[in-house]
Amino acid sequence: MNSKQGQCPLCGGNNTTGETTFAADLGSRVVVVRRVRATVCSQCGEEWIGDATAHRLEQLVNEARSGHREVEITAFA
Repeated sequence: MNSKQGQCPLCGGNNTTGETTFAADLGSRVVVVRRVRATVCSQCGEEWIGDATAHRLEQLVNEARSGHREVEITAFA
């Protein structure tokens, strides 16, 4: 779900620029990406990521699929 900065569509709180942690369970392994840019509601904590960020996360997850680690933790770069 995407949302622009401004008012949260869920609770009416203020959206601010922030960071989140993204996790993907791939069955045989888990990928965790820290420090992902996001829009975050200051009231309810709901988070949204933009299309470009989602695309980059998809790339990071696909790269991790080819790895041999059961758990991979990386920072969004």
